[in-house]
Amino acid sequence: MPKTTTEFLAKLHRHLQSALAEPAILAFLPGVTLAAYWIGGEPALLLVALGLPLLFSIAHVLGRGRSNFSAPRDSVTGLLLRDGFETVLGQVYEDTETSGLKSACFVLELDDCPELAERYGQNAVDLVVQRCGDRIISTFRDGDTVARLGDSRFAVCLMPVRQLDLELSIQMAGRLQSAVEEPISLDGISIYVSCSVGFCLRSRTPGTKGNDWMAATQDALADAKQAGPSSIRAYSAEIHRKTKTRVDLRNDATAALENGQIQPWYQPQISTDTGKVSGFEVLARWNHPAHGMIPPDEFLPVIEQAGLLERLGQVMLYHALTALKAWDSAGTNVPCVGVNFASDELRNPALVDKIRWELDRFDLTSDRLCVEVLESVVTDGPDETVTRNIIGLGELGCRIDLDDFGTGHASIASIRRLSISRIKIDRSFVMKADRDPEQQQLVGAILTMAERLGIETLAEGVETVGEHTLLAQLGCDYVQGFGIGRPMPFDQTLDWIVAHEGKIQQAPTIKRETG
Repeated sequence: MPKTTTEFLAKLHRHLQSALAEPAILAFLPGVTLAAYWIGGEPALLLVALGLPLLFSIAHVLGRGRSNFSAPRDSVTGLLLRDGFETVLGQVYEDTETSGLKSACFVLELDDCPELAERYGQNAVDLVVQRCGDRIISTFRDGDTVARLGDSRFAVCLMPVRQLDLELSIQMAGRLQSAVEEPISLDGISIYVSCSVGFCLRSRTPGTKGNDWMAATQDALADAKQAGPSSIRAYSAEIHRKTKTRVDLRNDATAALENGQIQPWYQPQISTDTGKVSGFEVLARWNHPAHGMIPPDEFLPVIEQAGLLERLGQVMLYHALTALKAWDSAGTNVPCVGVNFASDELRNPALVDKIRWELDRFDLTSDRLCVEVLESVVTDGPDETVTRNIIGLGELGCRIDLDDFGTGHASIASIRRLSISRIKIDRSFVMKADRDPEQQQLVGAILTMAERLGIETLAEGVETVGEHTLLAQLGCDYVQGFGIGRPMPFDQTLDWIVAHEGKIQQAPTIKRETG
């Protein structure tokens, strides 16, 4: 059969299948049957009664044929693999180019697979993936194509239809997510998983090929994952902008560190007893020549992906120690500066000697440097080098702050073992604590524990006078946040310190609550 004839028949089959899949077609069936009887009598009625089910069956088979063509399949779920799915996606992309039909591509990823494997083993993960695959299939129609793209990632391409918009696609993504997140029974226990979903309507696809459609859908998924577990995102112009920005940042990261685009900003910390400045935390800010000031939550993942976190830490440490010398020369009293140390830095076996050398070079005592370590670094089972470095920096005389406390479930034993000097209470506990009794109880419990352990406390994210007052009354030692002072370049810190010291001369004393 000539190629042109084959292509024509294939297109005819697809259009027939799409038309018969529309729910609206059912409304015409009584009219078609009645018209056949009027025109041709009982023979025509019999022909329609037998022919229509046959026509629907053919369309059904054709619909299944496209998603079940001979292509490699996943051994666990029996679903198509990436190559087969991309072939179908490209075919649907071409079919919808001029036909007026609509479609959408969904990509779903389970959020918890590494943790599931660690807790229950790989066999359990395979069972979870298999059940999720079954649930995804049951959520969609027979003509829709479902595939497994990776260990915990699935994709769906909708069969072209006449009616499909953003609202309907969001509803479908929600049903898909709800189906997958139903508990899964395993050996008498219920396993709960969450999933993130990204999708892209064919009409919103940038580019001119099926591969562009797939890339856009995966960008939507990446945005959903960045928003947190169990999120849904539709591809949009804003996601396109974010994706382009991430690519630009990844390409520019190394140069930005070397030419001074990534700069230190300083956020003040004050004592709740005296109101005086107790220190500053150094925070990285990227002033990009094309994109302007880039928020840390956008560029830090890029820096990490580029393997430059350790280099960023070195740059921030140098500026922090330089700032201490400058404050000293200006006659201001800034006891210490806090620098965040990432896991990559803490895995450096020579870290303690390096810090000792830097402090000697700037002629600073070790207690002027506060080493900030994320609680997740402590709770994720730090390796021996990380543990040894944290303990070594403490023995050197550096202060050790446990950052984002309350989000990583650090044990009391690990706090003791690592000689933590101070815990920084995460802003999620501080927010609206002056108006929420449950928040107050949580903060009070943390402060009581710290007091019993002889560890100082600092509350992050303090934004209102009410929060500041409550924390002081409950016995929190230090506070930090927009309500105290926003992060600022170094040249603004001196004026801020002078203005702050002028304010506290007339400030009333806040009495603390006693046992």
